[in-house]
Amino acid sequence: MRFGGVLAALLLTAAPLQAAAPPPKPPANDDCLACHEDPSAKRANGSSVAVDKAAFASSVHGAAGASCVDCHQDLAKTADFPHPEKLAVVDCASCHASEVADYEKSVHAAERGKSKASKAAWCTDCHGIHDIRPSKDPASRTNHFNLPTTCLKCHGNLAVVPSAGGPPVNQPALFHDSIHGRALERSGLKFAPNCSNCHGAHAIRNPKTDPESAVFRTKIPATCGTCHEKILAEYSDSIHGTQLAKGNAKVPVCSDCHTAHAITDSSDARRLAILHQCGGCHETSLATYRDTYHGQVNAMGFSRIATCADCHTAHQIHPAGDPRASVAPANRLRTCQKCHAGATANFSRYDPHANTHDKGRSRLLWATALFMRILLAGVFAFFGIHTVLWFPRSVKARVDANRKGRGAGDGRGEA
Repeated sequence: MRFGGVLAALLLTAAPLQAAAPPPKPPANDDCLACHEDPSAKRANGSSVAVDKAAFASSVHGAAGASCVDCHQDLAKTADFPHPEKLAVVDCASCHASEVADYEKSVHAAERGKSKASKAAWCTDCHGIHDIRPSKDPASRTNHFNLPTTCLKCHGNLAVVPSAGGPPVNQPALFHDSIHGRALERSGLKFAPNCSNCHGAHAIRNPKTDPESAVFRTKIPATCGTCHEKILAEYSDSIHGTQLAKGNAKVPVCSDCHTAHAITDSSDARRLAILHQCGGCHETSLATYRDTYHGQVNAMGFSRIATCADCHTAHQIHPAGDPRASVAPANRLRTCQKCHAGATANFSRYDPHANTHDKGRSRLLWATALFMRILLAGVFAFFGIHTVLWFPRSVKARVDANRKGRGAGDGRGEA
């Protein structure tokens, strides 16, 4: 005990140990810009490392007072300059954790994970590096009106995003010429959708394989319905919408009729094209429509003639037996009168999909068509047999006429 007390006294009276050296002071922005403000600053491989001081100062980071080492955190631990050329990859998650977490679920992250040489988009491809501006800034790459141009840098370049299993597609032209593209870029309508309204901003999922994608087949109506709310209500109540809700993924959704990017308005060309879109599923109905007056006139290129949507409506489609259907017996006259103002109840009994081969649809029409086919076959058969039987007589008459002609020519034709 006595020895321990002496040792403790000696330790208390001994000179204090040397304090640990303070960590190096991280470089200030001006220290970094002393080199990087030079426009000619480059890496060994020739790529530029120059930073525009004014652009950074007006960026969202510069305006918030962020320093270089907030992003390049490995430089905060060294006072050696010049620093090593290869620095650690900037981790945006240190400030933007939720956005990066969303990105990690995206198709972009999945593609980057497949190969280090992947050209799939990363934060800087969309937002920039040192000149990042808030999305509300008209100069921002992610501004509502500028986002399509940002996305199409990759998705409009077949070398970066090749067409999937088909001929090359000019995606920029498809969007620019669409009703959405014209409303956004030409009319400047703020509520017109851009890429992120449909696909999302950071958690952009694979639309073909990921059910969580906003544009996965079964989710397309809900996504389109965020803007087209009334149309969504009509579609959801229709035969197509109710079948989709029951899990039938084969029924048409918005993109089947309107396409995904080349969405046009209800112009004359659109009216003519609707037959091919509806007929892609309803082949028999298209074939019988083609046989009618409406179909024949439409085939000549006249668009102001009744097509599928004029009778069945565009979105609120119900089976003919449903009293809500526009072609239900109680509603058919009113539907016809949209074009034929003087139509009567008898007029509305006209069958726009008459099928002469369907006995169950119209026994009278089927019997009439059968009679006409039998009559036609009988006429051809009668005159065919008549021609065959008449042929030897015709040949004999021609031969006799030739002999008589020769006899008259050499003077032996008379007694």
